[in-house]
Amino acid sequence: MKFELKSKFKPTGDQPKAIKQLVQNLKSGVKDQVLLGVTGSGKTFTMAKVIEKMQKPTLIISPNKTLAAQLYQEFKEFFPNNAVHYFVSYYDYYQPEAYIPQSDTYIEKDSKVNEEIDRLRHAAVQDVLSRKDVIVVASVSCIYNIGSPENYQNVSLDLKAGQKLKRKDFIYHLTTLQYKRNDIDFKPGTFRVRGELIEIYLVTGEQLLRIEFLGDKIEKISTASPKFNSKFEIQNSKFILFPATFWVAPQDKLNIAIENIKLELQDRLKELKKQNKLLEAERLEQRTNYDLEMLGEVGFCHGIENYSRQLEFRKPGDAPFSLVDYFNYFHPVKSAGKAGGVSPKAKQFDRVNPDGSLIFIDESHISVSQIRAMSVQDKVRKETLIDFGFRLPSAVDNRPLNFAEFEKRQKQTIYVSATPANFEKQKAGKYIAEQLIRPTGLLEPQIEIKKTENQIKDLIEEVKKQVAKKERTLVVTLTKRLAEEISDYLVERGIKTQYLHSEIKTMERPQILKNLREGKYDVLVGINLLREGIDLPEVSLIAILDADKEGFLRNETTLIQTMGRAARHLNGRAILYADKTTSSMQSAINEINRRRKIQEDYNKKNKITPKTIITDIRDWGFSKKEDIDYEFWMVHDKKLLEKEMKIAAKNLDFERAAEIRDLIKKLGK
Repeated sequence: MKFELKSKFKPTGDQPKAIKQLVQNLKSGVKDQVLLGVTGSGKTFTMAKVIEKMQKPTLIISPNKTLAAQLYQEFKEFFPNNAVHYFVSYYDYYQPEAYIPQSDTYIEKDSKVNEEIDRLRHAAVQDVLSRKDVIVVASVSCIYNIGSPENYQNVSLDLKAGQKLKRKDFIYHLTTLQYKRNDIDFKPGTFRVRGELIEIYLVTGEQLLRIEFLGDKIEKISTASPKFNSKFEIQNSKFILFPATFWVAPQDKLNIAIENIKLELQDRLKELKKQNKLLEAERLEQRTNYDLEMLGEVGFCHGIENYSRQLEFRKPGDAPFSLVDYFNYFHPVKSAGKAGGVSPKAKQFDRVNPDGSLIFIDESHISVSQIRAMSVQDKVRKETLIDFGFRLPSAVDNRPLNFAEFEKRQKQTIYVSATPANFEKQKAGKYIAEQLIRPTGLLEPQIEIKKTENQIKDLIEEVKKQVAKKERTLVVTLTKRLAEEISDYLVERGIKTQYLHSEIKTMERPQILKNLREGKYDVLVGINLLREGIDLPEVSLIAILDADKEGFLRNETTLIQTMGRAARHLNGRAILYADKTTSSMQSAINEINRRRKIQEDYNKKNKITPKTIITDIRDWGFSKKEDIDYEFWMVHDKKLLEKEMKIAAKNLDFERAAEIRDLIKKLGK
């Protein structure tokens, strides 16, 4: 469980000095530092070296899912033998529950959960709870409430061969862990029963677990990979089965929580009736009683997170539990055994993460401001729901951490940015490590300002020159609609173009970037996602439309970050379409020129000839459909499936029989 960095690179340029400085300060107990590194200077490699030298579990917070995905891929390559995970919001689409009093409009929560990302979130949390050599690359959504780490650990099942456990009791335990029985569509988070044999598809999607019973005890525990035709192998040691959802509570605590919710409901109803809010009182009573009935029957309900304060026995106003708390949660772990995992009953144990953990906040100039804003926006929406009887007052504590709570949970933090804000600089004080030299000798891009008149026509001419040289272009606009329209316009003129913005699904974004690098697209049009940290060495031109529209998307920091996307190419240049030179433009140009001069002097002194950065074009690092064949695990053989179809037909369950028939046909193809 040691971090071991694998790389063909060695620290060069400013990297050795920065690594030494950061590590020395961490070992001496410095809490806050800044790594100021220009684009292309190898900040990610520096972070990896620091992790290897410190040997601490590490949380890396990124401002968006796209950049988090890129960092995840890079750290997977740096640490192939360690636990590297990806933790972002698991919604492909999310419309939060809300109420608009002016028009009496209630908007029910509507979302589409990405099951692949949910699987990855569970894999991340389980390794944080059971390993020391863990790195989690997360978006800023990691400060949202995900339930108590103590509950998540304590409800887990500790299984071993020879253990006395009735089959029916085990099935009951599986359902309390929110695993769903599904004998046909076998996928992560489900289990199926075959007589005395029960198979569980772990919610992480990484393993299949088979439990074989003999009478009232477990005879065998075996596991297999979800890959096609993998065989089950017997496990002699314990196996820890974690929940299939974060919102779980031990049964004894659940019953107490339900009673506490009932008491809160009665108090709130009295308050509403006293205010003559009879409609609101009736609405709240109906909704809450329905949820209580579901909690009592199945231990879960739609919107269970709104009762998290009661389920976790937190006091009003207490901070929720987030991923940061899982890193800070010290707990007993099993001392030995292949399966690994948490064992609350273990007599001999070590303590996971006794020396704390590290936090890197990447692109801190934007990530920090995002963390600051999240709890404020959430509170306003929740208070409206509470005032009009849609939720109990305790629902307000289902929220992200506020900034003060987040700061309290930070142990040792390194803020990473090419343009750190005043907040990070003040936090770090004198502890700022600079990394202004690129080992490749590459200079900051050359900058040209052009008038906005006929800017699209001029852009097309510039792009055609790029295509002729087999070099790529990024076009940066102010709105999503404009990005889509320009993309369509370029496509109509025979230019291979794609747009990229926040409405593109999480799992599709890295593939779009990969397609650009491979030449399937020559141009990418976007807004924010083409700014901080994106590694696209084939891009040699950045075209910024309406560069003189002073504001958040065109301030000094944003302009420096955006132009920096061309700093990985020998021919890197940036065109700013503007009718005037704003103060932000001038400041950005001055800073780019200052950094360019530093690199030129270094190159001259060390006789370095600049070279374009060459990096491998990575496959999207998550499971591929062809690698995990869920359908293979739906049956052991065709005969068994046909037998189940006949039984269903005999029992007049024709709908189930038809499903199995269609599945047999599908598998046959």
